[in-house]
Amino acid sequence: MSEIVIFSLLFATIRSATPLIFAALGGLFSERSGVINIALEGLMLAGAFTAAVVTLQTENPYFGFLAGLAAGAVLAFVYAVACIRFEADQVVAGMAINFLMIGLPALISGVIYDSTGSTPQIPLENLQPSVVTGLPWGSILALAIVPICWYVLYKTPFGLRLRSVGENPAAADAAGVNVINLRYTAVIISGILAAAGGAFLSTGQSSLFTKQMTAGRGFIALAALILAKWRPVPVLLACLFFGFTEAATITIQGMIKLPSGEGIPVQFIEIIPYVLTIIVLAGFIGTSRAPKALGIPYRKEN
Repeated sequence: MSEIVIFSLLFATIRSATPLIFAALGGLFSERSGVINIALEGLMLAGAFTAAVVTLQTENPYFGFLAGLAAGAVLAFVYAVACIRFEADQVVAGMAINFLMIGLPALISGVIYDSTGSTPQIPLENLQPSVVTGLPWGSILALAIVPICWYVLYKTPFGLRLRSVGENPAAADAAGVNVINLRYTAVIISGILAAAGGAFLSTGQSSLFTKQMTAGRGFIALAALILAKWRPVPVLLACLFFGFTEAATITIQGMIKLPSGEGIPVQFIEIIPYVLTIIVLAGFIGTSRAPKALGIPYRKEN
């Protein structure tokens, strides 16, 4: 029985960590280029809603997943234009994207499905299939992307340029790197990956889109990125840690009793991942060294 519980908790941890891995890796590309990405939450919501709607319309979760990625890319481009072209405050612009995606899906859902709270249920046969029992293919994809991101970041000319732009854009520009184009590319990649996390939520982990279904996962992914010091493999470990806390809170619901014999209210158990996120941010944000040019707009000298 104990082995069954352990394996069940392991699979639940990976499933819970999957959207965080996608989003945190997305944030990694953007922030390594020098652009803060507070908009991860909104990008995830865009991917989740678009994937659910397209899956419902086409009855194909793969089309839905790809459509979610496209939505993330488009929204990330809008964010990039605001931050790079018009030099908007990156935190304010990111929060604007988050607020937009809290309300816009509800509006569109109300028009299409006469329901602002959620989309209709996606039929089970149209959901993402499992590769391993209890483990969707989206989770396998998230785990596979980690070494790919590591290789791109540290073993390719693109990765070298990306890191140099995030550290010293003026020096990179002097060496012939197109700083502006590279930052656009990095932010769009960020949007695609973050949207993949949202698409997995609505078509892999759940069977519909519900309002604000990301429930702060974009900010948890950002905390994981800070904890990992903007490195791909530690990002995976940090996301698995947060995924474990989420899976554990679900597992222990009803198991822990107060001295009176009553169970602990579910709300107190469900806040554990968010409390840990605050602790991580409070304890590690001062010790993590961010890219030196993070959050600083770049103007090319004439």
